[in-house]
Amino acid sequence: MNDQRRKAIEAVLADLADLRSRVEAIHQEEQEAFDSMPEGLQQTTNGQASEAAASALDDALGAFDEIESSLDEAKA
Repeated sequence: MNDQRRKAIEAVLADLADLRSRVEAIHQEEQEAFDSMPEGLQQTTNGQASEAAASALDDALGAFDEIESSLDEAKA
């Protein structure tokens, strides 16, 4: 890989780090919102939706890990 493409990957990795940080903040807020609900409310439709959203955001964070790993491999 030439330097130009390597630098392009580095730029993408920097953008991903920013996006990951934003998703982490949203995930943390959603998880805290769910955790602060009384147990009875956690079992409602809204509570279950909040829990599902937190889980989906956690999955997205895992996808960031995979993408970053693949890009690191590509530039090596």
